Amino acid sequence: MTIKDTIKQEINQVLKKKYKLENIKFQVAYPLQSELGDYACNVAMVLAKKFKKNPLEIGQDIAGELDTPSLTLPLSKGERKNKLFEKIEAAKPGFINFYLSEKTLKKTLGEILKKKDKYGEVKADKKLKIQVEFISANPTGPLTLANGRGGFSGDVLANVLSLAGHKVAREYLVNNWGNQVKILGHSILGDKEAEYSGEYINQLAKQIKGDDALAVGLKGAEIILKKYIKPAVKKMGIKFDHWFFEKELHKKGKIDKMLEELKKKNLVYEQDGALWLKTAEMRESDDKDRVLIKSNGDKTYFLADIAYHWNKFHERKFDKAINLWGADHHGYVPRMKSAMELIGYGGKLEILLMQMMRLIKNGKEVRMSKRKGMYVTMDELINEVGLDVTRFFFLMHATNKAMDFDLILAKEKSEKNPVFYVQYGHARICSIIKKSRGKLGIPTEASGQKLQPTEKELIKELIKWPELIQEVAENYEVHKLPFYAIALADKFHNFYENCRVIDNNRVIKYRLDLIKAVKQVLENVLKTLGVSAPEKM
Repeated sequence: MTIKDTIKQEINQVLKKKYKLENIKFQVAYPLQSELGDYACNVAMVLAKKFKKNPLEIGQDIAGELDTPSLTLPLSKGERKNKLFEKIEAAKPGFINFYLSEKTLKKTLGEILKKKDKYGEVKADKKLKIQVEFISANPTGPLTLANGRGGFSGDVLANVLSLAGHKVAREYLVNNWGNQVKILGHSILGDKEAEYSGEYINQLAKQIKGDDALAVGLKGAEIILKKYIKPAVKKMGIKFDHWFFEKELHKKGKIDKMLEELKKKNLVYEQDGALWLKTAEMRESDDKDRVLIKSNGDKTYFLADIAYHWNKFHERKFDKAINLWGADHHGYVPRMKSAMELIGYGGKLEILLMQMMRLIKNGKEVRMSKRKGMYVTMDELINEVGLDVTRFFFLMHATNKAMDFDLILAKEKSEKNPVFYVQYGHARICSIIKKSRGKLGIPTEASGQKLQPTEKELIKELIKWPELIQEVAENYEVHKLPFYAIALADKFHNFYENCRVIDNNRVIKYRLDLIKAVKQVLENVLKTLGVSAPEKM
């Protein structure tokens, strides 16, 4: 259980016992100023509206109930009681502030050194079987920079959900059927319906013979997947558990079975020669009914997508599916949500939209167009700046915000480059540990040594790691992870400037343990991000 969880649990007990209240929603956060404590809770301000009382008075009342011996650390045999918090107090306008005790900070180091790469793992209230589907770019060309946003975010989100105790599967949906495959076929044939161009199309035209656009397109998609997409995915450091082929849904009759299921549930009707799904019934999700079969008899992609998600929930029994889509799918989200509600899986599908990105070089945007054959592939970018920088830079931006990738900054080998700054912190620690070997240790244990302010701040940052995993597993904001790595590196560099680990050729043991703990957590964070932790730079 994290310290945040402990605070919430203790407050809920007070609310139940003293106020006869349950299921009250409140927040426990980190104050912006250290003098306001290590954690702050707004529960008193939530209750102030309910009881029409001064929130400060309520806060003081709750703080008094919390400031008891019950908030203690686990004790070893014969050990004196030591409170988890040094003090708990209410402050204007009604926050309850919690100050961690020095004993708690010191015990954290032992916990990290004991758990090692397991530090950061948390137990979910309910373990779920979760599928994360990401990239899923049409197999009509190489993966471009636009695919990097969902690719890296989906991969790291899957890592976080696993650390949070869930069973997670990564999936790539290969859309190797329908109109986009026909367009690829026409492009390879070079006829009047061609839309894609570029050297890869020229190469495919030399390899594939035939005159049927769909057949040519299917063969082209197969080659593109094998030659361009899968190698790029590997270079991105991503391993999918499953590649799901849309073609199989059609060949195995899954689309027709889905249609029959919808008819059984009385969810479809005919009008103007087309077959419609009653999505307008789900007013909160969609505003009108949607076509499943066109008047010319063609099945829509929407129908195939419903069948695909039926497969996820009904056949493969996922408790939750998280799809990462491009921003151009914005209008498609409501109808998919409606469809899932109609077939009985409302609330199980979550969709994250990846906003647009720009590649910037020397202050100017590098223009890209996949269909015109003008684009930068993920292969090219990784070859140019390296995988670590590529992943870290992409992950630094919230997925719901547009991003600029600064090519010049990405190549910078200095503290200006955030990934260099973080990795340098890890390498510096490795260097100190190496220098400490064989030297005599100063015989003072952490338990008998007063911690310096920079040491306290560093340990408090370490404590946040499992709490961050828990938070991101709930809100999917993976961009917070690289910023945590930067903050941790920053706290370490500040510690390094103010505290010696090796003094007069002798090692201060508790400080050596501290930097070993920092090294471990940095490695855990970078591993979660899919970024290396170099020992030398």
